[in-house]
Amino acid sequence: MKNNDFIILGIDPGTTIMGYGILKVSGNQTEMLAMGVLDLKKYKEHYLKLQRIFARTLSLIDEFHPDHLAIEAPFFGKNVQSMLKLGRAQGVAMSAALYRDIPLTEYAPLKIKMAITGNGNASKEQVADMLRRYLKIPIENMLPQLDATDGLAAAYCHFLQIGKPSSEKKFSGWKDYIAKNEAKVNKKN
Repeated sequence: MKNNDFIILGIDPGTTIMGYGILKVSGNQTEMLAMGVLDLKKYKEHYLKLQRIFARTLSLIDEFHPDHLAIEAPFFGKNVQSMLKLGRAQGVAMSAALYRDIPLTEYAPLKIKMAITGNGNASKEQVADMLRRYLKIPIENMLPQLDATDGLAAAYCHFLQIGKPSSEKKFSGWKDYIAKNEAKVNKKN
């Protein structure tokens, strides 16, 4: 790959289903390489589920060689046991990335939905439809499991955060803006 090309692995952690999506970025162009789910329903023991999450995350890293991991942060719920289990699932996926020296970033579900749809309260279906449009994925290639598109959404959100065009001007404050745009500021109407 070229120097400005990179791959993002996005993960939507879960103890029943873990969704993932892999995004290739070339400059400002994006392409979905893969998306899918790890179905953990058949495993009754929680620790075995965690082992499967770790192993699957490592296998995705070894197959696609991502440069970044973007993971959905657990949302706060009323059930403490569910939150604990979800946090563990997230933790083992993060551990797999750290084990392979992959930098990682967490995104709140609201941030991901806002980045993809412009609405922090968007439904999973709305997020999936926007991703399909952005990435030009044929409708027949969309998986019925919305957890897969949630993983892809985490990857796309990360692209939007770090994949801004390099020609974009950055300003440290109003003084910096004025100094870099003197002609605009001093322009007489």
